[in-house]
Parts: sequence; structure tokens; C-alpha cells
Amino acid sequence: MFSMILIANRGEIACRVIRTARRMGVATVAVYSDADRDALHVEMADEAVHIGPAPAAESYLVGARIIEAAKAAGAQAIHPGYGFLSENPDFVEAVENAGLTFIGPSAKSIRAMGLKDAAKRLMEKAGVPVVPGYHGEAQEIVVLAGKAREIGYPVLIKARAGGGGKGMRRVDHADDFAEALAGAKREAKASFGDEAVLVEKFVEKPRHIEVQVFGDNHGNAVHLFERDCSAQRRHQKVIEEAPAPGMTAEMREAMTSAAVKAAKAISYSGAGTIEFIVDASEGLRPDRFWFMEMNTRLQVEHPVTEMVTGVDLVEWQLRVASGEKLPRGQDEIGLNGHAFEARIYAEDAARGFLPATGTLHHLAFPSEAEPGAAIRVETGVRQGDAISPFYDPMIAKLVTHAADRRSALKALGEALDATDVAGSTVNTAFLAALAADEDFAAGDVDTGLIGRKQDTLTAQPAPSPRVAALAAMVASGALEMKRTDDPWSTLTGYAHFAATPRKVAISHGDRTLDAALTADVGGRFRIEIDGSVQMLEPASVASGGLRQARWPGHVTVFEGAVAHSFVAPDPLEAAEDDATGGDNLRAPMPGLVKVVRAETGQPVTKGQALLVLEAMKMEHTITAPHDGEIAEIVAEGTQVSDGTVLVRFAEAE
Repeated sequence: MFSMILIANRGEIACRVIRTARRMGVATVAVYSDADRDALHVEMADEAVHIGPAPAAESYLVGARIIEAAKAAGAQAIHPGYGFLSENPDFVEAVENAGLTFIGPSAKSIRAMGLKDAAKRLMEKAGVPVVPGYHGEAQEIVVLAGKAREIGYPVLIKARAGGGGKGMRRVDHADDFAEALAGAKREAKASFGDEAVLVEKFVEKPRHIEVQVFGDNHGNAVHLFERDCSAQRRHQKVIEEAPAPGMTAEMREAMTSAAVKAAKAISYSGAGTIEFIVDASEGLRPDRFWFMEMNTRLQVEHPVTEMVTGVDLVEWQLRVASGEKLPRGQDEIGLNGHAFEARIYAEDAARGFLPATGTLHHLAFPSEAEPGAAIRVETGVRQGDAISPFYDPMIAKLVTHAADRRSALKALGEALDATDVAGSTVNTAFLAALAADEDFAAGDVDTGLIGRKQDTLTAQPAPSPRVAALAAMVASGALEMKRTDDPWSTLTGYAHFAATPRKVAISHGDRTLDAALTADVGGRFRIEIDGSVQMLEPASVASGGLRQARWPGHVTVFEGAVAHSFVAPDPLEAAEDDATGGDNLRAPMPGLVKVVRAETGQPVTKGQALLVLEAMKMEHTITAPHDGEIAEIVAEGTQVSDGTVLVRFAEAE
């Protein structure tokens, strides 16, 4: 076994690897960029090495610096985590040429599965079912469009390199193919440095079911059952579970056997995942699943497999990479209970899941589940950390386990309701709504479920008068009164003949709420706000299902999984908006202006595409909010921050 390893990653996966390595007595070396100098994974590791500026291309993707750091620290092996260099065969070879061990598969195996088109040709030869489509080398639009017609619409354009929904477009009509192809190629080039795509038949009621496989360097390969990752938005996983709902013994045998066959076809070593697309229009049938791709690394959702099998997959990675055989044979791997994982992201679900940034001024996760259930939180951040625009905006993975699916899902909903994040917009309310959705709860889920119900699942409820009253009470400072035995000191706003109300103004969205607070004997407050009167006692607020957090210039009230954020209105800012007429289109997030589709002086109509903004390696089309004429528009290639004016409209005559 290794005595020291370097983790070529950051965030929650780096922290996850460190925990297992520490339990096994293996020392760890962290690497960090300028943006991560004070990150949790840096604090947790035994040593830490600075590798460059904040952009990943200048730090976490510079393999030579990572190898140099490993050698300087005396590490014997490098664990890549997921993302970054984890599936880069050139990096694997460089690690090995430096005399170090790569904790993962061989460069040959990664190359065999790294390009989706070549991988599918290989799987066809190995007897693994493959979805109908074009996986050839030709990339001319006339060829690809012709193949799409042959396959029959709808089709899916997919980047042949990478994953995570990047470089992927669904096309329903031939007229839309050219534009979708151009967008997929741009996104693929930006994300993976390879703009080549393949075209496949789009399955109308698709489920995404994947099988965890594991191999060693002694010719052994096993599966650790399946995971269902069908709950997706924009082709990115949201909630994963194990095992897959509705799975039959016949279907499981067919899928797991195909997955092990795929792993053995490339002499696979280490942790890997075989992803299948399943036609669930008539339930789960052994003749209705097809190979999509193989992820030659540890998956983000690996904890659900660990919860139902009792296996530490990171420990297995370390053991196999150090030359040991698989710790268990296939007949020694059992399935116990059900597990869910929900990905908590800094993103605005109500605004199309736009990535968000900000400082985590308040961060609290539940520590215990109800009897009969277990909870696990995987995170790489702490309260006070900032969500950077340079990396994936994941805050945490919330994992629950219980004896059956219904109990595990109930535990997940309760855990989401007890998760409090303030300082950045997060998706906990959306996740809770999805967990409570009747179709999801029944296991009737496919990859289009979220899209069909997006408006309902992402609807942000307005704060109730009681929520607004609590926000006003917190904003007034009433909860920060010092405890004392002096009864007169507890009477905030007390006057000899009549209580003097304390005035406070808060705002929620575009609404300003004026509140008047009057203290009662006994510690209660009478709060007049938004046409209602609320009586609140600070000591009993939490027992009423509400929690609160105060942070600079803001108050957030948590009502279950919903976070209602309030601010104090800034009259100077309002005056500035009045001066500019408020007729500017601003960037909803930090990003790069990739394409500009309009010009100064051009009349535009509401909903017309004006430009394409690239953020977090995903493209977001910015459209006109109303009819008008463009007075000024940002230049192509401009890097913008959140709130930057992208388009100024001419004043209406």
C-alpha cells in the first residue's frame, strides 16, 4: 500500500479521498489554485502545494505541475478524483513515465472509451447492445444531417468526447439541425478541446441506468449493481438512486452481465461506470437497453452504491492501484436497502438553473436522520467560503439510506428541509419539490420528467406574512438583545404611556415591505407588515418550522427547503436605476460572450436571441426581454461579471 498519495483535484471529491486515505493510514498531498488557497481540502490534507492561478486551464489542468508537486512531496501515486484530468490518457502516461502510479485505469482503457463513437464500435464487437445512430468519423454537416434523416427525428447530437450534458442537443426537426449542430460543436470545443460529434436516435421515454464496475490488474472484474440517474435537467444528473426502481431480476442480470463484458473487453482496472439508455415505454425489458458510454473514473454519485453495498470504492481504488486483487468476488457483493443522492448546487432553478456565485455566510446541514435511516453529507466547503465562478458550483451531496425506497426518499425530503444555505442562491427547494413529486415518488421517472414539470418544480413561493414578519424582526435587531434579569431592559421600544413602534423596511424581490414592531411584556413582538399583524416570540420561532440567518445587508428565513431572502432597500441604487431608465439587459452570471447575434441600431422583438453567454462551460442564450431597438451591445469575446450591462436599448420615442 502507498504511504503517500497526491490528489489532483479540489472540492468535495478531494475531501472524500482524503477521509478514506486517512482511515487507511495513507498520507495525502493537496494541490490548490489561487482561488482555493484557503479551501477545505487544503486544510484537511497533510501537505498542500500551490499549482497556479484560479482558471483551471492554468492550474488543475496543468498535468506537469501536478506531477512535479507529487514528486517534490514524495508521493508515490496520484488520485485524479473526477473531472479535470481524470480521463486524460496523456496525463496517465505522463504520471507513469515520471515513475508514479495513476490511481485509475490504464491510458489504453481510457482511450478505448474516451471517444463515444469509437467506444460504441468497440462495444458492438464485444456483443454489448448499442443505441442506433451514426458513430463514424465524418463531421461534414451534409453527412451528419443526412444520417439524422436516415435515423429519423428526434435525434440527439452528442460530443464524442467528455460528458455532463456539454455539447449535447436534442433536435426535433430537420430545419433546426444546422443551428443545433453549431452550438453543440462550440460547446464541445470549449469543454473538451474536441468539436467532433455523433448523432443518435432520441429515445422517447428514456431512463438513464448505469452499472458500477470494478476491475483489477489480475484479470478480475465485478459489478456493484446499478444506479438510476434518470432525474436530469439539461442532461445533467440531479438526484441519483440505487437500486433502480422497477428493476427485475431478469433485467438486472442482462445489464450487469453486459457491463462486466464491456469492462473485460478493455481489460479494465479500477472503478468505472457503464452507462445505458433504457426505453421505459413498456417498463424495464432486457431487449430495451443500449450502451451509451463508459466513465473511466469514480462517479459523482458513487456514494449511493457505497451505501447499498457497504463497499468503500475509494479504498478499493487504492488497493487495486497498489497491486492488490479485488477485495471481494462477485458472490460476496450484496445489495442492502435503498439510497438517494441529491446534488446541492449554487444555482437559480427559477431562472433556468443559471449558475450562481456568492459567499456562504450561513451553512448548516442535518447531522442525523430519523430512526431507521442514515444520512451522509459530502462537501468541500465550509461556512464563510465563496462559490467561485471558475469551477463547478456544487456545494454538497446529500445522501440518505434506509431499508426501502419509500423510507429513503422520506429521509431525503426531511434532510433537504433541514439544509440551510444563505449568501448564494441554491437549488434545495427544487430538489425537495422533485423528491415530493408524485411521479418521482412512484418511481415513474425518465430523463424528461424535470423538463415537463420544470415550471411547477422551480416555482418560488412568495413569503407568507409570518415569514416576512420574522425577517423584519431579525432585521430590526430584536433577536440580538442581550439576556438580562432586568425586566426593563427586555422591553424594546417601551415608553411610559404607550409602546413606541420600531420601524424597519425590508424588500423581497421588487417589493418593499414597511414593518412596525412593538414589544410586549413577556418577550413577544407585535409586527404590522404587509397589511397583517403577526405576534412572534423569538424563543418559539424555530419550533414553528422557521429558521433564520442574518448576513451583511440581508436576512434569510428558511421555511422547509425554501430560502426567502430579504434586503434593506438602498435609495442610492434605486435612484441610479431611475436615472438609467432601467432599460438595460444585464448578465445573469459571470461568463464569456461567445456569440453576438444582433448589432447596434437593429430593431428586435421579444424573445429574439441576442447573444450566447458561456458560463461553467455551458452555453446560455440571452434573449430580448421586449421589443425595441439596440443602442449598444457587448462585443463578442468579452469576459463579463454578474450584472454587467450586455445590451442597452434605445429610449422609446
